Amino acid sequence: MPQFAYKARRRTGETVQGVLEVPDRSAALVQIERLGLFPIKVDASKGSVAAAAEAEKAEKNKGRGKLTQSTLLPQAVREYLGRQRKPKLQELATFTQQLANLLNSGMPLTVALNSMTHLESKGIPADVSRQLKQEVMEGRSLSDAMAQQPVIFSNLFINMVRAGEQSGALVQVLRRLADHFERFAQVQSKFTSALVYPAFVVSVGAIIVFIFMTKMLPTFMEMFTGMNIPLPLATRILINISYVFSHFWWLMISIVFAAFLVFNRFRSTEAGKRKIDQWMMNAPVFGKAVRLNLFGQFARTLSTLLENGVPVLTALQITEQIVPNRIIKEAIANTRTEVTDGKTIAQPLARSKIFPQLMVDLLKIGEETGNVPGALQNIADTYENELTIALKVMTALIEPIMLVVMAAGVAFLLVSVFSAMFAMTSNIAR
Repeated sequence: MPQFAYKARRRTGETVQGVLEVPDRSAALVQIERLGLFPIKVDASKGSVAAAAEAEKAEKNKGRGKLTQSTLLPQAVREYLGRQRKPKLQELATFTQQLANLLNSGMPLTVALNSMTHLESKGIPADVSRQLKQEVMEGRSLSDAMAQQPVIFSNLFINMVRAGEQSGALVQVLRRLADHFERFAQVQSKFTSALVYPAFVVSVGAIIVFIFMTKMLPTFMEMFTGMNIPLPLATRILINISYVFSHFWWLMISIVFAAFLVFNRFRSTEAGKRKIDQWMMNAPVFGKAVRLNLFGQFARTLSTLLENGVPVLTALQITEQIVPNRIIKEAIANTRTEVTDGKTIAQPLARSKIFPQLMVDLLKIGEETGNVPGALQNIADTYENELTIALKVMTALIEPIMLVVMAAGVAFLLVSVFSAMFAMTSNIAR
């Protein structure tokens, strides 16, 4: 069995050295931690290094001449396939809760991270936990290790963990983070549920109309146009629309595609992003739901950061990065500038004319009583409850509006067809 020479440090700061006979380096690290030591350096002994070199050479000879996926795929494709994706909020919540449970059971951090590589964490690869464990074993803190993976862990996550490490309450902070992501995932789920039904109905309706206008209606209308009778206005309009759908569908698709490109280009500019964000906040029907979601997100994020000991300016900066709306971002940036000058948070928020007066008043009370995180949490709960009601109202409004639009479309088709039939019948009767 291989031997590993190690250098470690006791809790008292004393440095010790020794040799372990274990299957691999990971097992050596686990054994060192079980001894109550902090590993500084772990290396295979000379005999083990030679054996490992021979094994590596044999493996290379064994695989020589075989084509692997890495040799068949271009470099750009390999980089794309290996690129990490940003995890969903529910996936982050599950990962964070699992790590908190392991640490709460008494496991050392490195052992807990090693166990995380075997747990089922959908959306977060095992390599993430493996890399975190390696960084921690090399002497870095967990927050610094997470900072090496910005795709997975946001500034909110990193600063919260850093505050937990400094206060000695890492488990509690991780549980609050898990709860934070869980709440945001529930809000996203409410938005998705409210929009799924309208999107489905619109998509199916558009497909049915396209098939009717391009396949069924032209055949049906040939009967009317061949009789050389004056057709009603509604029928002529429908025939022209059907002709455009049948013969110029490619032009319609090109126009839609060009409009999408123009919109995407406009959205990529800073002015375009700001204009779209402003329109979404003031849009009819769902604008109120968007505003409530943004206010709740701002209050919940800032509350979570302040509650865990993150400084006010840092908390405002992280909140500014997380909130997606440019209008809210600007208000937070101005607030951060004025807070630097010694002012309270509520005053600059009130001057922005963006945040509602109720939110400002509750925040003022929190500043006067010295419980800003608690006040922000109450604000977040208030707006999240209002958001639930607003989404229900929005869904209740969208459904009748869609029914009216669809009924108007069907009525137009029926009037166009039946008026042509009446005209044809009248012509035959003469």
